Amino acid sequence: MASERETLVLWRRPLTTLLYFTLQLISEAVRLTTLLLTNTTLILTSVVLSAVVVAALHFEGPHQVYVSVLQDKSAWCLYWLGLGVLSSVGFGTGLHTFLLYLGPHIASVTIAAWECGSTHFPEPPYPAEITCPESGGAMSINLLAIMSKVRLEAFMWGAGTALGELPPYFMARAARLSGQQLEDEDFNELEEIKEKDDLDLWSRAKLLMHHLVEKAGFFGILLCASIPNPLFDLAGLTCGHFLVPFTTFFGATLIGKAIVKMHIQMLFVIFIFTKHHLEALENLIASIPEIGPALHAPFVDYMDKQKLKLHSGGKEGGPPTDSMVSKCFEIFLFLMIGYFVLSIVNSMAQQYHKDVVEKKKAQ
Repeated sequence: MASERETLVLWRRPLTTLLYFTLQLISEAVRLTTLLLTNTTLILTSVVLSAVVVAALHFEGPHQVYVSVLQDKSAWCLYWLGLGVLSSVGFGTGLHTFLLYLGPHIASVTIAAWECGSTHFPEPPYPAEITCPESGGAMSINLLAIMSKVRLEAFMWGAGTALGELPPYFMARAARLSGQQLEDEDFNELEEIKEKDDLDLWSRAKLLMHHLVEKAGFFGILLCASIPNPLFDLAGLTCGHFLVPFTTFFGATLIGKAIVKMHIQMLFVIFIFTKHHLEALENLIASIPEIGPALHAPFVDYMDKQKLKLHSGGKEGGPPTDSMVSKCFEIFLFLMIGYFVLSIVNSMAQQYHKDVVEKKKAQ
């Protein structure tokens, strides 16, 4: 059955995969609706909050200034929170939103800070384009000044990645409390690894993280969450299986991902895109044998247009959309999102097949 499930991909069995995906989508929608309708407290709370929000938005008064600011801030925070969830929630392959969104955003703010000699451009949420302030003297630009400019969105993205790690934890916890066997390929593979003596490096890493989380508790989870870790799903499964308290698991995960790891990633991007490092990068590209000059020219052209837009408010010099670098990034972004959507369809179709097989076995 596992081999049959692996053939459920759009490029091998498109019609069956789309059918199973649709049925799984309907099943999840029905399950979520039923869950919401049976939770009267949640319904009442949602109705009251919705009424308060509608009243605040539609009744005129001095409070509208604060409502407008709160609305913009909330939308900005939810945007980055959502991107963080998409990065780690486990739909398909996961969308690498740091690489596609947050990293480039931090880089653009860093470049703007050095070019403008100030971080006094608008606070988040930014306008469509970041532009240098028309007034206000130059200030000392350093790592801390730039970090303070992007800390809110970075923290929200990190918090989103922490929220995205909760499904494996709750799934394993529910299976353990109900006395059922956890049907997860990663967890079952881990159980098989424990019985082996001759392990490869990847298997040893899985086993090490499992033991670290199991034995060290809060600090083990914190350590695993504080570094780039493609195996962190196993930490959630392990914590859920051993009934680690939710506050311990989520608290350590939130601190590790939204504070420790996020500051490491921020520092790395800001360090790379500081003015002198960017100049060194341009020289490095130019020094690449044979292809260096061909790559160097469009890269410098793109950077020059970006800097021109900072000083012209995006009105002069034309947008950099005709740049080869910009076009390549847009194509890369389109391909990544497309592959992410395909992986979601395949994953949900395979999950529906798995559920059907398990129901037949239970009968």
